[in-house]
Amino acid sequence: MKKKRIADGLRAWIDARKRHHLSHAHVQMARELGMNPKRLGGLDNHRQERWKLPLPLFIEELYRNRLGRARPEFVLSIEEHARQQEEKRAEKREAKLRRRAAAAAEVGATVGKVAEPGRCLPLEIYGEDRLREFEESDRLTAGETAGLKDPPRRASTRAGG
Repeated sequence: MKKKRIADGLRAWIDARKRHHLSHAHVQMARELGMNPKRLGGLDNHRQERWKLPLPLFIEELYRNRLGRARPEFVLSIEEHARQQEEKRAEKREAKLRRRAAAAAEVGATVGKVAEPGRCLPLEIYGEDRLREFEESDRLTAGETAGLKDPPRRASTRAGG
């Protein structure tokens, strides 16, 4: 089974967790506080600057002061969070495909392809973002869609452009 790729934003937190020896709870608290994982090194130099707290204690103190509780209610690792995000994206993709299939069946065509001469959903012409406008309308004939095309772009008139 292929290993799932973790987003770069979450990857930075995984690296920070390893580099600064933080627990999953500390990482989650820091994320909820809006901290930047790349800037934790400046906060984690308590050996050189004796007046600073160690980073885990500093995060706990900030969390307690700002959010009024000692720890998060539910602690998720970054990997678990990434897995849940991927599941949510997959569900949204499936729901989107089901909506498109239902809209295409309602119109009597397949999405983006000609069902019968003169009847189509203009997915290739307009793209996905403008498809919703056509899903709500009745069947569009080829003549009606031809009048909706965007005008071609003009060539640049600047010299050397």
